[in-house]
Amino acid sequence: MSKLSRRNFLKGSGLLAAGGVLPMSLIELAFADPRQNFNFAYISDSHIQHIKGKEFVRNWDRGLMRAVAETNLLDPKPDFVLYGGDIAQLGTKPEIDHGLELLSALRYPVRYALGEHDYYLDLGEYWESQLGPQYYSFDHKGVHFVVLNSILTYDEWTNKWPTPEQRMAVMAGLDNPNGSPFMVGEAQRAWMADDLAKVAKTTPVVVLSHSPLQKIFRNWNFWTEDAEQVQALLAPFDKVTVLYGHVHQIQYNQIGNISFNSAMATAWPWPYPRSYAQAPSHMPKLTVPMNRADPFFERDATGWQFIDLHSGNIDLHYALYDNPNRVVAFNAQSGRPEDTAFQDPATRVPAQMHY
Repeated sequence: MSKLSRRNFLKGSGLLAAGGVLPMSLIELAFADPRQNFNFAYISDSHIQHIKGKEFVRNWDRGLMRAVAETNLLDPKPDFVLYGGDIAQLGTKPEIDHGLELLSALRYPVRYALGEHDYYLDLGEYWESQLGPQYYSFDHKGVHFVVLNSILTYDEWTNKWPTPEQRMAVMAGLDNPNGSPFMVGEAQRAWMADDLAKVAKTTPVVVLSHSPLQKIFRNWNFWTEDAEQVQALLAPFDKVTVLYGHVHQIQYNQIGNISFNSAMATAWPWPYPRSYAQAPSHMPKLTVPMNRADPFFERDATGWQFIDLHSGNIDLHYALYDNPNRVVAFNAQSGRPEDTAFQDPATRVPAQMHY
């Protein structure tokens, strides 16, 4: 992966002059035997939004179209693509159909995870009819992949709304105080325990979820209620990586043997400015307030990343469109991941305020 660069990534693509690459991740799993190395691409959070008839929000369409086009130009070619959830914005059939139509241009097999925006209108019924089970596992070249539906919540909350549309509208508001925390749930954890019991503890495990499978910030639902129970199921394995979407920003964490890695969105960046918040915001200490995307430049504040999993401690190399590149790397001396450029608050660029 160290030989890959933004220029090599786009060589021969005709996009080099434009210089823009969208939020998808090229991920290499590296092993002692180089013949077992392989790459896969990761796209997430397209939020395709239906207006009426055949009209959809242009920005979100364009974001996904470009991510698909640039994934098809990858060199080296990925073995497959993972999609991290939130194809749709309000979970409607036209939104899911349109998103899947755009994703059908990918030249590689695709595996999907559910996002809350895909789920809470009909509890995933239409998504499942098109894409199969809401959670599953598969093996590829010596790696065990587990794909979870991590955006379930309490039955009391799910069943209390007078209409499915109202339930979807509430859960679609990321900072809506009437929402409910996500979880994997007891039944799915039991399935996961049974699935992992068949896997050797030395086998690398990659978990794809929409929510972070950790507890970051409850107000924004950057939160998985049963995160500790899920992490306990993964604790016996030598090398575990959790890939997640949902947060629309750069995040990295290490908990024991588990590396957590977020993907940028193809739709928009998060967080919004404080002036837009519906609920009181006590921003986590290490969350850097992000400048809102320029309304006249639809791809501002998005980006893509290369991820190196060779050591088991992920190094993330972000190439951000129209923004400084970022590197988040595990520091062996401190025993934790650090953002090499922005960890020190004194080096941060003040966030813009929009009213």
